[in-house]
Amino acid sequence: MATVETGERLASAVFRLVEDLFPQGPPFALRLWNGETLAPAGEGPAATVILKDPRALARLLRDPPDLALGEAYVAGELEIEGDLEALLAALEREAPRLSPARLARALKDAAALRRELARPGLAARLRGRVHSKARDRQAIRHHYDVGNEFFALWLDDWMIYSCGYFPEGDEDLNAAQEKKLRHTLKKLRLKPGEHLLDIGSGWGGLGLFAARHFGVRVTGVTLAEEQVKHANAWARELGLAERARFLPLDYRDVEGRFDKLVSVGMAEHVGRPMLGRYFAKAHALLVPGGLFLHHVITRGPVRSRFDEGLATGDFLRRYVFPDGEILPLWEHLKAAEEAGFEVRDVEDWREHYARTLRHWVRRLEARWDRAVRLVGEGRARVWKLYMGVAAYQFAAGHLSVHQVLLARPDRAGRVPLPPSRADLYAG
Repeated sequence: MATVETGERLASAVFRLVEDLFPQGPPFALRLWNGETLAPAGEGPAATVILKDPRALARLLRDPPDLALGEAYVAGELEIEGDLEALLAALEREAPRLSPARLARALKDAAALRRELARPGLAARLRGRVHSKARDRQAIRHHYDVGNEFFALWLDDWMIYSCGYFPEGDEDLNAAQEKKLRHTLKKLRLKPGEHLLDIGSGWGGLGLFAARHFGVRVTGVTLAEEQVKHANAWARELGLAERARFLPLDYRDVEGRFDKLVSVGMAEHVGRPMLGRYFAKAHALLVPGGLFLHHVITRGPVRSRFDEGLATGDFLRRYVFPDGEILPLWEHLKAAEEAGFEVRDVEDWREHYARTLRHWVRRLEARWDRAVRLVGEGRARVWKLYMGVAAYQFAAGHLSVHQVLLARPDRAGRVPLPPSRADLYAG
């Protein structure tokens, strides 16, 4: 462990660094492992950063800052009390001053602690070629097979793990997700008896909602076997097993033809090298004149100032979405058009995702003890941190999410769509 002398030198270095970075006083309170506190002048801080162990600083000398701070949080060496989004906004304003080299110079005394560091032990360990079927299965299972009961603690009643839709602004999470399902499926102009393929079907909520309320047949595919078990059991419970089935299948292995396709929050796992193949496969599965609703997280309109050496994405890739990739919208549209699709409609739901993530974080916090019992404190902290940071990223414009309605015209170039969007908003 660190000596008392090293700890005292580090405490002094931290205070000097904060005072140097924020000459008018930091926009947050800082409390160190030895009880010393640095508080901003004036109004109470929106957040308090608590360094519970000087090893959190030692990580900054070994890792990119976002990975270092993320692992320190997961390991319980760092705590944040208060408004995480306000803290991130304040830090982003000062990001140009927060170079890794500057941090390293200020915290050189932490070098003695590096040999004591250990990874939290929760990172993904994938094998094989990136985006091979075997490796994709490992990546999906790392994220989604944490446990159905854990996700049920903070998701809505339909177990929808993508953004809700808040057209009025005051919807609770259940109402927002039901409105999202209805609005999304109305875009496909579903007719009773049609066959819908749900690519990345999750726990089955969207497919079962479609079968129940739109009278369609549904086939859902996902690589997460725990999700498949849950979805098929739920279909039997709702009396929908004859109309909705869910398979542990890679989208590349799906066969047949479908009247409509939907993919919500799955394409982020596809990756740039496979994007063309993904849309080509979707085009081959869709009947001429069919529609495909493609819902995906994209790069936002505002570049993050954390990108200047502070945010590498390593924490997210290692602990949350291994091999995931967020691409700009234009790359999705280009790949879709090259596969033969016509882009018929695009809708940006960025603010809706920020609101959804805030709901998820509050619900997780409200059931925190249960979450820790289910998955362990470290993994629960991974989810809380990633969702809190993501809420800020969507609100600040660093991330977006788009719904794209694609069509496969028939040989005569026809697509069976009404001349306006009015039907989407009719009661």
